[in-house]
Amino acid sequence: MSAQLSVYVAWIGTATRIVLPIVATLSIYLVYHGALVLYSEITSPFRAMRGPPNGSLLMGNFKQMAEKYDIEDAWRRQYGRIFKLRTLFSVPLLHVQDVKAISHMLSNGNVYQKSPVSLENTKQVTGIGLLAVEGEDHKRHRRILNQAFGYPQIRLLTETFVEKAILLREVWLGLLSKSPAKEQGQVIDVYLWLRRMTLDVIGQAGFNYEFDALQIRSKKPNELNEAFTQLFHSPSSRWGIGYRLARSMVPILSLVPYPGLRTFNQVRATMFRVGSDILARSKGALGICVPDASRGAGSKVGLEGKRDLLSILLRANVDPDVPARQRLSDEEVISQIPTFLIAGHETTSTAVSWALYALAHHPKVQRTLREELLQMSAENPTMDELNALPYLDLVVREFMRFHSPVTSVQRMAMQDDLIPLASPYIDEKGNSHESLLVPKGQRIFIPLAAVNRDPEIWGDDANEFRPERWEHIPDAASAVPNVWANQLTFFAGTHNCIGFRFALVEIKALLFVLIRAFEFALDPTAGPTGGIVPTAGVLQRPRSTAKATDLESSLPLMVKPYSE
Repeated sequence: MSAQLSVYVAWIGTATRIVLPIVATLSIYLVYHGALVLYSEITSPFRAMRGPPNGSLLMGNFKQMAEKYDIEDAWRRQYGRIFKLRTLFSVPLLHVQDVKAISHMLSNGNVYQKSPVSLENTKQVTGIGLLAVEGEDHKRHRRILNQAFGYPQIRLLTETFVEKAILLREVWLGLLSKSPAKEQGQVIDVYLWLRRMTLDVIGQAGFNYEFDALQIRSKKPNELNEAFTQLFHSPSSRWGIGYRLARSMVPILSLVPYPGLRTFNQVRATMFRVGSDILARSKGALGICVPDASRGAGSKVGLEGKRDLLSILLRANVDPDVPARQRLSDEEVISQIPTFLIAGHETTSTAVSWALYALAHHPKVQRTLREELLQMSAENPTMDELNALPYLDLVVREFMRFHSPVTSVQRMAMQDDLIPLASPYIDEKGNSHESLLVPKGQRIFIPLAAVNRDPEIWGDDANEFRPERWEHIPDAASAVPNVWANQLTFFAGTHNCIGFRFALVEIKALLFVLIRAFEFALDPTAGPTGGIVPTAGVLQRPRSTAKATDLESSLPLMVKPYSE
């Protein structure tokens, strides 16, 4: 008995020696951070700026934003396009919807960068890939990666997009054939299947790697799809994001376990294990035997013929004309794989889901689009044939504007700066301000989705889904900084979405195949909107409020085979 007591006392002593320093350090940090927040509030040039009340010292307004997808709309109606809010630990954020101000920030990318906290948070998930670097490292990554995302490369990959879309079509036809009333259709969670399909696309087109997420010929669930489901679509996923952000802000928290930490570590390990396997296979297929691509040129034996993104990236990385200091290391190359997987898989499946929802909600638009698509005799259209379909282009432009998958980005001022405004903001004292005098370290929240739906840009019907608006683009839209279609969906500046051409052609290929084969309607049991609302957060996924599901995000739609 005394031995057991001794072990228990020793365990308590060990736990105390571990926990107490963590608690003490965290307490000191909170006191220090609280003093910094108080000092910055007193000295801030924005102390009279309007904004929502602070939720709490620890959570700021983060909890409200994580729970209510439309809370920012309510704040904009109350406080205007420019207001102040707070993120975790009450760190102040400036919400800036002014297009002139956004253009200024994007034109000065060296001044307005991702914050160290944001970069660290991204590194936790993807490693040191394109999304987790700034400055010269970002330019170096981008210089190599650009060669994989031009139109000539995407033109070659279109066949893969169509092939996987046809495979998804056959899977859905198989599901419907088993329904007792297959002519009437059945409700399918289209988001679940689109995530599998886009995972197969990024595997094949991105890495020449077969994930087998759609067919599941191995009869086992795809481990990467299961991993992504746990990381991004489980009910606890939003809080996992919050915990990781807090850990990035307060490194000592990395010693504290939190709900979902084990799952996150397993998912990350799975991504990097798969990534290492893909890199080894690609290097073997291309005849690249250099242990680290940053230490010299590789053999060019077998370099030709491979057209997936990773093969093109590796070819560019060992080009003798590229100085060794500008090449990516193996660790950096591997980090591009989870970057591509998340950015190219999650965002595209989300975009197409919203497209199908919009078409289900607007059957006349769906019929008009189907009529155009059925006029093409080709079953396997090329990129140029897809891009030549005018109404398809209008529909894609409109749902990408109306249902922006990525809703916002954040930037930090790396030095003091003066931001010009198109329209002044009025503070709590009634004073008018023509510009923002931004101090070094100030974080800024840029609401991409709100700009895309701004009535001052798009007119009084900005919050209506109307593809025909693109036949006559409003003059005000010309002021929106962009890389595509006068909208911020793919962002702009040096950090614009490098894969936007890839995404657009994949989206068009999917719609071409699916709209020709099926009719989509809202779930008739779920009310006039189908019971669908967006999830809260940076990536705006569809969520069903009418159907009980284990997933945070889903899109049940009525699907039936189209028959002329």
